Amino acid sequence: LALRNALRYFPPEVQKKLAPEFAEELRLYGHIYMYRFFPDIEMRAYPIGEYPCKTKSAAAIMLMIMNNLDPSVAQFPQELVTYGGNGQVFSNWAQFWLVMHYLSEMTEEQTLVMYSGHPLGLFPSHPRAPRLIITNGMVIPNYSSRDEYEKMFALGVTMYGQMTAGSYCYIGPQGIVHGTVLTVLNAGRRYLKAEDLSGKVFVTSGLGGMSGAQAKAAVIAGCVGIIAEVDEAALLKRHKQGWLMEISDNLDHCIARLREARKNKIALSLGYHGNVVDLWERLVYELDKTGELLVDLGSDQTSCHNPFNGGYYPVQLGFEEAKQLLSTDPGKFRTLVQESLRRHVAAINKLADKGMFFWDYGNAFLLEAQRAGADVEKKGANKIEFRYPSYVQHIMGDIFSLGFGPFRWVCTSGDPKDLATTDSIAMSVLEDSIRKGVSTSVKQQYHDNIRWIREAGRHSLVVGSQARILYSDQRGRVSIAVAINRAISEGKIKAPVVLSRDHHDVSGTDSPFRETSNIYDGSAFCADMAVQNFVGDSFRGATWVALHNGGGVGWGEVINGGFGLVLDGSKEAEERAKMMLSWDVSNGVARRCWSGNAFAYETICQAMKENDTLRVTLPHKVVDENILEQAVKQ
Repeated sequence: LALRNALRYFPPEVQKKLAPEFAEELRLYGHIYMYRFFPDIEMRAYPIGEYPCKTKSAAAIMLMIMNNLDPSVAQFPQELVTYGGNGQVFSNWAQFWLVMHYLSEMTEEQTLVMYSGHPLGLFPSHPRAPRLIITNGMVIPNYSSRDEYEKMFALGVTMYGQMTAGSYCYIGPQGIVHGTVLTVLNAGRRYLKAEDLSGKVFVTSGLGGMSGAQAKAAVIAGCVGIIAEVDEAALLKRHKQGWLMEISDNLDHCIARLREARKNKIALSLGYHGNVVDLWERLVYELDKTGELLVDLGSDQTSCHNPFNGGYYPVQLGFEEAKQLLSTDPGKFRTLVQESLRRHVAAINKLADKGMFFWDYGNAFLLEAQRAGADVEKKGANKIEFRYPSYVQHIMGDIFSLGFGPFRWVCTSGDPKDLATTDSIAMSVLEDSIRKGVSTSVKQQYHDNIRWIREAGRHSLVVGSQARILYSDQRGRVSIAVAINRAISEGKIKAPVVLSRDHHDVSGTDSPFRETSNIYDGSAFCADMAVQNFVGDSFRGATWVALHNGGGVGWGEVINGGFGLVLDGSKEAEERAKMMLSWDVSNGVARRCWSGNAFAYETICQAMKENDTLRVTLPHKVVDENILEQAVKQ
């Protein structure tokens, strides 16, 4: 059936030649990628004027697709994987060519429909409708299991789009750098009561498509970052890009450098070429031997959403040996992974008992550790709570409730000068908002983001397209979009700008072990918010919208969506941005308000004061707990 599904893209006269090739791919890789059709052009984000399209919207989409597959951006470009180990743009290369063909022909009277990587076709539409509608992994709930995914992916009928991989909105590891900087800064404030993180040590793992941001984020935050990575190619890639300062495969050297940087309060990013479990266990050894706790903050960014297919490598084996075992004996590989997870957690627990602060980074680490039998239980907790919090529960959740999230834009001219102009515009907008008066909580976030933009240029964060990410609230996003659009109209920016965001945002994702892990009214496992956001964005002005199963914590664990919106300097583009961006934030803030978050309550009430067409159902508080107790007894 997989072969039949693949061959239907091709006319009968070539099927005889292709069938044995595809069968061999299926046997070797468990999927038909159609490597024969891998493009021989340089894959990158070309200036928008170089794409052979009838509309600017289609050209912008082409640019974003090619950026997602740029070898300097993508994790495994030949397999169409942008990041996260298996987050794909398309399922095979025939789909890539078909989509590019359709986009080259598309008019403002058509919409391209995408079914899990497959272009269903161009359908009649109208100019105010989205030019592109994407769904990835939309599976009947009873069949949304990991085993069913493997089968359907092998058949070529569904795919894992992660978040911004399958929605064509990835901007390289810069996207996660900013979020990681904010997470580390706010972790320091919450756990260490420190604004200055110099001399503080942050230990974690992963230098891949998303996790690669951790090294740069540690340095920007001013701390000592030690990041373990089993794949030497990933270490060398980040070092070459200037994101990782040093590499070592010697734990003695790593500990010596950690002590030196800690003592002298030097910002450092050191990549340990080895398994993170070995690193954690060595830190326990140092604690037992000297009584010295060498780590202050800890987390993990292995691809634990996909632990048994290369997302997590067991400590018992070397990298190449583990890859071989994964191919020859996946059952034994699975057993070793779960043993490794138990050791991993045991080491973290010993350090945490002595004062280290650890959080789950939303990669399903604690969820998979629990399934492996590791000691991560929290007594008296509900099923979305563990011994350690997720970073949303303790750090980012209140930021989301204020309406702040990973807003981003791409300058389609490809000119760094245009990006510098947009940076200046964004800083001016935030500074102006502070002058006009904002709450203390909002002011702190604005200051963090102004600092981020100032640091961004100095740290060479652009990989691939000329893009910038900025955590902003509803007011900031709308004001920045309007200001950028007017700059395009006035010729200060040479070409259209694509607005987008990570799906990991205020309203974009329902994920009980990450984005909605701080919602405690029982609705954390409901997906109304993400689906409503996708639908609402589509008719309020988005150029394209996407809705995915999976992303972050894995298949069947999350529903998430995103958008792209092209600013071309027109009045219509300004109106689209105002309407769509307002909904894209306020939807999630209203939902968080209804679940009882005080920051969200305050934020949505302020939004209603500023917009007399906004009306939100506000929750009443149960003031007298005795009422509940008496009713329960009855």
